[in-house]
Amino acid sequence: MKAVFAPLAAFAVLGAGAAMAVPVQYDFDPAHSQVVFDYDHMGFSTSTGIINGVTGKLMLDAENPANSSVEATIPLSGLRTPSPDLDKHLFGADFFNTDAAGAVATFKSTKVELDGDKEAKVTGDLTLNGVTKVVVLDVDLNQVAAHPMTGKEAAGFDAEAEIKRSEFNLGKFAPAVEDEVEIKITVEAVKAE
Repeated sequence: MKAVFAPLAAFAVLGAGAAMAVPVQYDFDPAHSQVVFDYDHMGFSTSTGIINGVTGKLMLDAENPANSSVEATIPLSGLRTPSPDLDKHLFGADFFNTDAAGAVATFKSTKVELDGDKEAKVTGDLTLNGVTKVVVLDVDLNQVAAHPMTGKEAAGFDAEAEIKRSEFNLGKFAPAVEDEVEIKITVEAVKAE
């Protein structure tokens, strides 16, 4: 899986030679970083939602990829489903029971394991609805390159995971409404200045 970080190593060699063997920070672009989730709704449909405006930072270590890390803040105010009524219901007594404006989820990695040519397993702590659980993300590197619009170095990743709503005190109506929620994350991040 060192190949995932090979583009970063190439940037280090091209940019500053061997002296640039330090982790590189990339800041999430919240306009292009989001979480999409889906779950089975009573066997009739697969319901989908999106959370926009994800912020955070990646620390990518080209020499020792296992020392890379990620921290993300997921603003639940950015949560949207196909139904405004469902959006309101999710923040009512049956689920989050809070005002959406200040509600956030966070993820902080604790381990990065290389897993193939452009893939890694990233283990970390997901805090959602006041509960923290260990979650493993299957992460794919899309690319590390100069961004065509800004010319700045950027990195793009996609990740997937599955969580159980009930583990985060959000299990109302399970199993009629599926407990397992599939999560897909996309991150576009720009090298910090």
